[in-house]
Amino acid sequence: MISVSDKAKERIQEILADDGTDANSFLRVSVLSGGCSGLTYKMDFDTEEKDGDEVFEDNGLKVVTDARSVLYLFGTILEFSDGLNGKGFYFNNPNASRTCSCGESFSV
Repeated sequence: MISVSDKAKERIQEILADDGTDANSFLRVSVLSGGCSGLTYKMDFDTEEKDGDEVFEDNGLKVVTDARSVLYLFGTILEFSDGLNGKGFYFNNPNASRTCSCGESFSV
């Protein structure tokens, strides 16, 4: 399961409202090869589920990931920070054994 914090939910809803995105849109989260630690996160909005997708609902948001990515994301919390030390989404991933200094890539 992938969880969504209250702040992340609020920011996602703001983005969807500001962009005039399709009412059926959901958050797609995936893990790709790359980044300085080997794996990197990707977030998009999508409207169509694909064969093999894993679907979660948390905090009133639908989150979808592919079967490969869910292995890396299980138990992860999507967070959002708007503080002085950085602004943006970040993943609190209990499966990550190492992350890079920018927080955009990880390894298991």
